[in-house]
Amino acid sequence: MKLLEQKVAIITGSASGIGKATALLFAENGAKVVVSDINENHGNKVVEEIKAMRGESAFFKADSASPEENEALVRFALQQFGKLDIAVNNAGIGGPLSPTGEYPLEGWKKTIDINLSGVFYGLRYQIPAMLESGGSIINVASILGQAGTKMSPAYVAAKHGVVGLTKAAALEYADKNIRINSVGPGYIKTPLIMNTLDETARNALVELHPIGRLGESEEIAELILWLASSKSSFVTGAYYPADGGYLAQ
Repeated sequence: MKLLEQKVAIITGSASGIGKATALLFAENGAKVVVSDINENHGNKVVEEIKAMRGESAFFKADSASPEENEALVRFALQQFGKLDIAVNNAGIGGPLSPTGEYPLEGWKKTIDINLSGVFYGLRYQIPAMLESGGSIINVASILGQAGTKMSPAYVAAKHGVVGLTKAAALEYADKNIRINSVGPGYIKTPLIMNTLDETARNALVELHPIGRLGESEEIAELILWLASSKSSFVTGAYYPADGGYLAQ
């Protein structure tokens, strides 16, 4: 039997990167996957890939910064597949790069809205849908949910907030058969990094990881799969880094 046989999962930000890798891995392991993203074209391509492997999937366009669209996403999953067992709150942006004393106000608002409020909105509507039968929620934080870095105050604040929010919610629902955990990827070879940074900048990021390379989206997806499955049945309220040794320094 596959790890997620007959489970229904929502994955936000799943048109590319970690979200896409997770969607494909979940489907391989038997889950019915609701792919959600603001990029409708790429999102539908992920659905096509899942269906090509004889999996079940559907796309729903949603902006994680909108509470109404988070609610509609959960409602869509229930209408499409009849239940919700797993949610991965993965959607996020890097935000502007600037010192705190000069940080653009709109950049702050947008980064917090997507990276932190978006996770809260997800939990706000995912949890009620899981109360009857239980479930597992994985929030994608970052190594910068545990450490700081210069020039990204909004991102660091949001990701620290995701880790704290995860712990608070996990305690509230631990006795209701809903497990809530967070993961902390190091720097991963996603389009965000590969398409926006030059080779010099990418090499500088590699140097930050004792393992000597950037991570792959599929490596993070494997950790998320474990947390989504019954293999991690005694795990809740935890933060799991997957960072090539970044935080051990």
